[in-house]
Amino acid sequence: MSRKDLSQDQRHQLAKLADLPDDQIDTLDIPEVPAENWAHARGGEFYRPLKQPVTIRLDADVLAWFREHVEKGGGYQTEINRVLRRYVMEQERRRS
Repeated sequence: MSRKDLSQDQRHQLAKLADLPDDQIDTLDIPEVPAENWAHARGGEFYRPLKQPVTIRLDADVLAWFREHVEKGGGYQTEINRVLRRYVMEQERRRS
């Protein structure tokens, strides 16, 4: 269903809902998804974040390790990004 398929009333209701803080939205009819459902989820298959080229100085041995241990099909820069992303996500989880 696209936005064009919605009636004026439906669009108005959605706009009101979008303005509500999350804690005021009644989601009792939508059960929480158990964490184990996400155990085998793969991220990044459809989402492609914007990449920004940077120059970064890494220790030579660290760079050599990534170049030698990267799996086929992905570059060492992709692997470094994946490791950094995992670290960032873990830090965010600890803060919340």
